[in-house]
Amino acid sequence: MRPIHLAIIEDDLIIQESLVEYFGLQDAIEVVLVASSVEEFLKKIMTSEKQPSILLLDINLPGISGLEGLPLIKNKLPELDVMMLTTFDETDKIFKALSCGACSYMSKRISLQKILEAVLIVNEGGSYMSPAIARKIANYYAPKKKQLLTERQLEIVEGIVAGQSYKMIAADLFVSIDTVRSHIKNIYKTLEINCKAELIRKSFDKEI
Repeated sequence: MRPIHLAIIEDDLIIQESLVEYFGLQDAIEVVLVASSVEEFLKKIMTSEKQPSILLLDINLPGISGLEGLPLIKNKLPELDVMMLTTFDETDKIFKALSCGACSYMSKRISLQKILEAVLIVNEGGSYMSPAIARKIANYYAPKKKQLLTERQLEIVEGIVAGQSYKMIAADLFVSIDTVRSHIKNIYKTLEINCKAELIRKSFDKEI
């Protein structure tokens, strides 16, 4: 069976050597190109005897970053499956990589065995996300909890939890004590509670 032709763009030499050594021991994988930057990769690919089918791409690279280089790489090799392998797990970077053509996004914190499993999955036409990355994506699309109280009501709750009197809260917010009392009455009604202790408990339990 023809081995998977793998390319790696990684500027950290320790990580780069670790990946090359590990994948070099796998019968199903052949590392055909290794580069420390996007620029080096694009230069080497012009003369490479064997074209990669899968690329492990870091984000934080010298010169052109992995995210900036991804469209350039996909333009040159549209059939190449690009798998991001990085320390960055910010949601905006994840979605930018996926929107630019990456098929997978992995944290460098996962094991080499997991990276191998991911490469095999992608080679079969699938996609792979590190569990922590997948959770971030799921959280992004999860229904957002509706805010029950207004901003002013939340300020009053904050004052009550801090142990302030109605008079102190009114002074801090530049409103009358009657206004504070009116807000508290509406807060109790909205949250379906009857006393300050229940309000404080809900605040501590993040139910507001």
